[in-house]
Amino acid sequence: MSTNSLMIRDYPQNERPRERFVQNGPQSLSNHELLALLLGTGSREESVLQLANRMLSQFEGLRLLKDATLEELTQIKGIGKAKAIHVLAAVEIGRRIANHTLDERYVIRSPEDGAKYLMNDMRFLTQEHFVCLYLNTKNQVIHRQTIFIGSLNASIVHPREVYKEAVRRSAASVICVHNHPSGDPTPSREDIEVTKRLAESGKIVGIELLDHLIIGENKYVSLKEKGYV
Repeated sequence: MSTNSLMIRDYPQNERPRERFVQNGPQSLSNHELLALLLGTGSREESVLQLANRMLSQFEGLRLLKDATLEELTQIKGIGKAKAIHVLAAVEIGRRIANHTLDERYVIRSPEDGAKYLMNDMRFLTQEHFVCLYLNTKNQVIHRQTIFIGSLNASIVHPREVYKEAVRRSAASVICVHNHPSGDPTPSREDIEVTKRLAESGKIVGIELLDHLIIGENKYVSLKEKGYV
């Protein structure tokens, strides 16, 4: 069997992703069909659609593909450097578009808005990240900064680091966010202690701590709604 017989163009026309893309739009294609368009060709052993399907299976669908490295992709049989670069470039473009959309003065009016802003970035992290969102008087996000990475500890999350950036950015208020890699956003005693300390410090410097959100697996907890802010 030749390589050419395994290209997308050799499938029946109504099964070709490219033709269906043109006729019905990209939303009509499955994830592995979109990936097949990026890869372009398969190998002597399998079609490009089969290769795309196997690649997605290895990365649990799109779940882990967004963090894949060049080395990880090229370890997959049938994925050379050129194919891997095409995929990583597409992933990076998607990431930049998403970040650009969110960063256009995103307004946070509720805990849900704050969680939505960071959920996709933080829900899959394998370490705890403590992030601060700095807002202006209209509750628009003017800056986002990761304060530290590691287990939450009151001695590490010092109010000075949180509010120093707020003063530098002339922020009116701050929302603190951190993730629980376990997927369970239930606040720990340490989470509550850190929140109270930050809220008290905010009152002293005149910059309000609006909330402290804990991100889990597609769910969150607002410590303000729990009464700790």
